[in-house]
Amino acid sequence: MNEHGKNATPRVALVTGTSSGIGEAVVKHLCQLGHQVLAVDFNPAGENVAEAAGAAFFQADLTDPEACRAAVAEANKRFGGVDILVNNAGIQHVAPIEEFPEEKWRQIIDLMLTAPFLLTQAAWPHMRENGWGRVINIASVHAQVASPGKSAYVSAKHGMIGLTKTAALEGGAQGITANTICPAYVKTPLVDNQIADQARMHGMEEQEVIENIMLKNAAVKRLIEPAEVAEMVAFLASDSAGAVTGSSWNIDLGWTAQ
Repeated sequence: MNEHGKNATPRVALVTGTSSGIGEAVVKHLCQLGHQVLAVDFNPAGENVAEAAGAAFFQADLTDPEACRAAVAEANKRFGGVDILVNNAGIQHVAPIEEFPEEKWRQIIDLMLTAPFLLTQAAWPHMRENGWGRVINIASVHAQVASPGKSAYVSAKHGMIGLTKTAALEGGAQGITANTICPAYVKTPLVDNQIADQARMHGMEEQEVIENIMLKNAAVKRLIEPAEVAEMVAFLASDSAGAVTGSSWNIDLGWTAQ
């Protein structure tokens, strides 16, 4: 079996944004591979998801810097450290720049860029001491391109690529890799909410949003399954991916091929 399959070395993973969607799929998959997982989410419903998968749960508002450090401290206490960090937590707000609320901008940047930095910073000493670590940032096709109405989201995701590249350069000599996964639209509650927001913003029916906005630039005309992203996480978290770092992995249905 491949190194990232069920015979892989068991590690400790901390995954954020785990109550549904990509995060839920990642937690399930990593648990199935035998890793110890701490699932971190603001939503208390995440505890049921974690329990069903065989993971531990830690409730935290990651827009609070102390909560980020507390999440890593919880993993250290329970499992002895964090080997695999999956920064996935995210929110969305759609509005033109001139109407975009400042508090929403700050919330999105705090959760989707500052929190990944702080979590990486807190997890780094254990990875360095062990000579092995994986930082996997879940970005978006919007880390590569932009769309109207998503100024904060696009800015955070573009910044995540810069953070990833810097971590890759700093971690290489210490056995730590850092990579970004950039999916197009995935079947998640976050995307469901975007459909409604985009419909209002553009004066469209929701099905028109899917066909004329979300899938317009896609060569493969479908939404992505969360499990497909989880499979990529498992590979990047494996020993087989030890030479892979500083890269952005597009799961984008061909969005950026043109």
